[in-house]
Amino acid sequence: MEQSFFHQVQAVLESFVLDVSGTMHSNAHQRGIKVWYDDATKEHYEAQLIRGDGKEMLEVGFHVEYPKVEKNEAILQRLLATEKGWRRTLGIEPIAGVFLGVERWRRVSEIWEETDADDVDAAIEIAARLADYISVFEHLRRA
Repeated sequence: MEQSFFHQVQAVLESFVLDVSGTMHSNAHQRGIKVWYDDATKEHYEAQLIRGDGKEMLEVGFHVEYPKVEKNEAILQRLLATEKGWRRTLGIEPIAGVFLGVERWRRVSEIWEETDADDVDAAIEIAARLADYISVFEHLRRA
């Protein structure tokens, strides 16, 4: 059985994330990959295909998906308090705010044009960018 594009991302991701303690968990599927540490499934990292503006795009970044909007917003505000620092690594591309499609959830993520699923370099690029988010936010998330 041929693995999905996101299984390729999953296969190389761990080699990019070397400076984070805890146990990394990941789940890859046809439309994306979700990564979390220890038991923090509600605070996680994703690269996933989404629909927007009538076309398919790729979202890469950090998500907070607790049932209560207040908890999600508090975590986002804690990250925004250190925005100047994480922007040095992540740049201007990430958007911090309401999750795409679910008002109570929050995100710090960026949108890319759809990538070529036959391009191994694209899988490596996505894994590297997801690793950037993990390296920056995992330390802040635990603080």
